[in-house]
Amino acid sequence: MSGASADGKMDGQKAVSRISYPSSGHVDGRDDVFVEHESEVVPHDFAAIPSSLLTAEREEAKAVLTLFLKKQGLSNTVAARVINKSECFVDHLILKLHLMHKSRYLVGSRSKDMYFLPSPWRELTTLEIRGAFIPLLESLLEEHGDALVDFVENFPDPPGTERAASASPVNTTSSSSKKERAIARVSQLSPDGHLPEHVLYLVDLGMKLEQIKDIASKFPAFAYYSLDRKIKPLVEFLLELGVRRSDIPTILIKRPQLCGISFSENLKPMMTYLENLGVDKSKWAKVIYRFPALLTYSRQKVKATIDYLSELGVSEKNIGKILTRCPHIIGYSVEDKLRPTADYFQSIGIDVASLMHKCPQTFGLSIEANLKPVTEFFLERGYSTAEVSTMVNRYGALYTFSLVDNLIPKWNYFLTMDYPKSELVKFPHYFGYSLEERIKPRYSRVRECGVKLVLNQVLSVSNSRFEMILEKKREKTFGCSFSPGTK
Repeated sequence: MSGASADGKMDGQKAVSRISYPSSGHVDGRDDVFVEHESEVVPHDFAAIPSSLLTAEREEAKAVLTLFLKKQGLSNTVAARVINKSECFVDHLILKLHLMHKSRYLVGSRSKDMYFLPSPWRELTTLEIRGAFIPLLESLLEEHGDALVDFVENFPDPPGTERAASASPVNTTSSSSKKERAIARVSQLSPDGHLPEHVLYLVDLGMKLEQIKDIASKFPAFAYYSLDRKIKPLVEFLLELGVRRSDIPTILIKRPQLCGISFSENLKPMMTYLENLGVDKSKWAKVIYRFPALLTYSRQKVKATIDYLSELGVSEKNIGKILTRCPHIIGYSVEDKLRPTADYFQSIGIDVASLMHKCPQTFGLSIEANLKPVTEFFLERGYSTAEVSTMVNRYGALYTFSLVDNLIPKWNYFLTMDYPKSELVKFPHYFGYSLEERIKPRYSRVRECGVKLVLNQVLSVSNSRFEMILEKKREKTFGCSFSPGTK
């Protein structure tokens, strides 16, 4: 293949990657991946690789990329068009493949140069190749979202960057023009003054035209979905699962790619797979409403998360419950989100498996912006790290509360209550109750009665049970009964 090396394309001798990976030495969580020093350009000699092997790998890369794009909702025609514009990106995939399996291709010891030399070649299996490409594509999808196609077509230049004059004109298509065409398609009136059929159907479902145009802008492929073959079958399927008709617009806004997924090849097999993992099939309506993207992920991504939950010590039974209650957990990167967060919790003595089961949404919080400030909040008020971990182990939602809106005002009120600080270690659930509607009224009644109750008794019981406890406590303390409103 011939091409300008400035574009990062293979020219039959060397390919130059313009992507600088982190200097930590890890790519996609693998320890065996060569990583170039930041800002350096590393030459990769492909001339020594048998042309038949390189051709086979390139075709496999195109096939995986095509399937991935189709899963995001692109038609066969559109996906093929993208592939034709993405030779640089396909070559980059091949380069990544060689980096991941460098023992098959690499001989040499220099720290900055990689030499591909003849060796006993063994062609990688399809499973090995896809196992290398799919996590990379999913990572790029998470990073670029609806701009993934533009990223792929323009690689290695940023999306929207104009190519050199020698580049093929077909690669200069801007994302804005695609968005404009998609918006025009969903808003253009017919000669008799009507909107397109699929748009009218969506409006009848409760969507506003501006919402439909917004979807088309962010995900242009949505504008070209067939009403009878794509949109209507999905809507009817969701209704059969028990999804409320009024919830369908929200689902489509969150994940319009659902309309492009094959029922037989993707959606239903994924649902069966998740049910086998323990997802409650009777609660699919709630699961999909909470996180419709769940059904658009690859099995490899789901399995990677499940394997990590097992590694943390979460039981199979609890994994199913977690997926049902908090399907968002699948959307978090294991290496970039779940593992660092779990490591932080473990560093301060928190039972990670228990916390994952009790409050999985905690693992979606930022360590620097959310977790550490809450930990410091309690440490600054005299609690030990062990006491903080005890509080979290007892009440997993503690980290989900806002410092300004929740923890600080409730702490300030707690200081006016006649309790030692240790009471919050015993009952950290205090922070989960409304200050104005629960804590203040209940404690006011306790003071009115002149008795003492532990926080658990004050806050966790029903109104009738609370009054009963007050009555018994007053009788025991003063030897007389007490009626509300009397002293």
